[in-house]
Amino acid sequence: MPTGSRSAALALALAVLVAAPVHAAGGGGIGPDEIVEAVRGYIQQIGQEPKPKPQAIPADAGGPTVDLSDLTQSERVEQSVRRAAPRPGPDTRLTVPNGQARLGDFTIGSDQTIGGHLLVLQGDANVYGRLLGNLVTLNGDVNVYPGGVVQGDILALNGQVSSRGGEIGGEASELTAPPPGPSGAEAGAPSPLARVGLGLAGVFGVFLTTLALGFGLVLFARPNLEIVSDTVTHSFGRAFMTGLIGQILVLPTFGMLVVGLILSVAGILLLPFAVVVYALLMLLGVVGGYIAVAHAIGETWTRRRMAKGAMIGSPNSYRYLGVGLAGLFALWFAWALFGWVPVAGELMRAAAVLVTWLLATVGFGAALLSRAGIREHFAGRLIPPEALTDEYLWATPQFGVPAVRRPGARAPEPPK
Repeated sequence: MPTGSRSAALALALAVLVAAPVHAAGGGGIGPDEIVEAVRGYIQQIGQEPKPKPQAIPADAGGPTVDLSDLTQSERVEQSVRRAAPRPGPDTRLTVPNGQARLGDFTIGSDQTIGGHLLVLQGDANVYGRLLGNLVTLNGDVNVYPGGVVQGDILALNGQVSSRGGEIGGEASELTAPPPGPSGAEAGAPSPLARVGLGLAGVFGVFLTTLALGFGLVLFARPNLEIVSDTVTHSFGRAFMTGLIGQILVLPTFGMLVVGLILSVAGILLLPFAVVVYALLMLLGVVGGYIAVAHAIGETWTRRRMAKGAMIGSPNSYRYLGVGLAGLFALWFAWALFGWVPVAGELMRAAAVLVTWLLATVGFGAALLSRAGIREHFAGRLIPPEALTDEYLWATPQFGVPAVRRPGARAPEPPK
C-alpha cells in the first residue's frame, strides 16, 4: 500500500476511535464492537498489499494448464496453481479446462449463472448467483451469500471459506501453505555443510550434558556408580534381560501405583508427589545406568591398555567415564558427519539408535539388579581370587594374591 494510503487509513482509524459516539445498552450510535471491527479492518489494510485490478486472465493454448475437475487432493491442486501462476499479475496467462480464471476480486451477481469451474487469483470470490462447477481462490476468501449456489467443491488457498446463507453442493476446504521457490521450503532446506554443523553441535551438546551428569555421579555417588558399572561388566546378559523386562513393566507398575494411591484418602493427597518421584526414579535409572555402562567400557579399555604396558597417568573414575562416553558417542558423531548421505546416513542413524537403546537397557537392568548400586551380588566382587585374570590383578594389585600365568605361557624351569 502506498505511504499516502497508509497514512489516510491510519488517520481514519484514529478518527473512528475519537469521534464515534459509544452507545449505551439499548441506545443509538456505534458500539464498542463496531469500533473494534473498524479499527481492525483499517489496520489490516495498512499491512496488506494492494489487490490487482479485477480482470479476466486470457487462456493460452501453449501455456500452463490448471485442472480444477478434482479438488480432493488439495495439495496437488495448490502446487498446480502456484506452478502455473508463481506471481499472479496482469501478464499472467493460463488455461482452466472447462472453466475460466480471474485476477482480483470477482463477484457472481444474483442474476448470473456461470457454467464450468472458476479460478480466482489474488482476490475474493463473492457468490450471489450460481456457479455450476468447482471454485478455487489463491490469496483470497470465498463468500457465498443468500441466494448464491456453488454446485461443486470449494478450495481456498491461503484464504477462508464463508457460507453466509448460501448453498455449497460439494466440500469446502482451506489450505494455507508457503509458496515454493527461492523463499519457500526448498530455499529453507539447509545445505549438507549446515546439516553437518547442526548435527555436530547437537551431539556435542548432549555429550557435554551427559559428561557433566556423569562427573556429578562420580563426585557424589561413586561407590554406587562403581557397583552398577561392575554389574554391567560381570552380568551383561542378565542386566539386559532385567532391563528389557523392566521396560515392559514400567507402565503397569505406574498404573498399580496410581490405583493403590487413589483407593486411600491420604494416597490421593500424595498422588502428585508420587508421580513426580516415580518419573524421576525412572529417569535416574535410565540415565544413571547409561552412564554406568560408559564407566564400565572406559574402565575395561583402560585396564587392558595398562595390562599391555601402557602408562596411564591417573586411572580413576573420571577418566573411565570420559573414555567410555567418547566411545559411546563415536557412532553419533559419525552420523552427524555423514548423516546427509541419502542411504548411509539413515543406516548410521538406525545403528546409533539401536546401540544406544541396547546399552541403555543394559544400564537400566544393572541399576535394577544392584538396587541402584547398593547390592553387590551381581557385581563380580564375590568371586574367588583364583578366578581373577592376571590382566585384572596387574591393573588392580591385590595384596597376598599371586597373579596366575597367562594362557599358553611356558612354566619356568626349576633351577638345577
